[in-house]
Amino acid sequence: MNKRIILTGSLFGLIAVILGAFGAHGLEGKISESHIENWKTGVSYQFYHTFAILYLSTFSRAKNSLINFSYITFVIGILLFCGSLYLLSTREISGLSASFLGPITPIGGLFFIVGWISLFLATIRHK
Repeated sequence: MNKRIILTGSLFGLIAVILGAFGAHGLEGKISESHIENWKTGVSYQFYHTFAILYLSTFSRAKNSLINFSYITFVIGILLFCGSLYLLSTREISGLSASFLGPITPIGGLFFIVGWISLFLATIRHK
């Protein structure tokens, strides 16, 4: 197992639980219902890709460059996709001018897609 991958997955999982609880209890009534839904989407995708990162640790002995690439793209995807959703969701209370974040979310989604393609190819090539 790869310690770096497991530590990253554990940290992202911890953060997802904290952000999920904060969204459910700390943001209720402070931001619109549609922004709460966006927040929940960010938390969900963070969890999905946290589990994917943890799954990558099972390939760590293969020393496959595609697995490492998938790991990197999932991390970047979480930061860009989920991070931008968190910031966009809370702009009502933070006062953040978030116009620059609009294009960041789909770029993060693209990193997720590339990560899944990389995992697919790594699995095909793994003996």
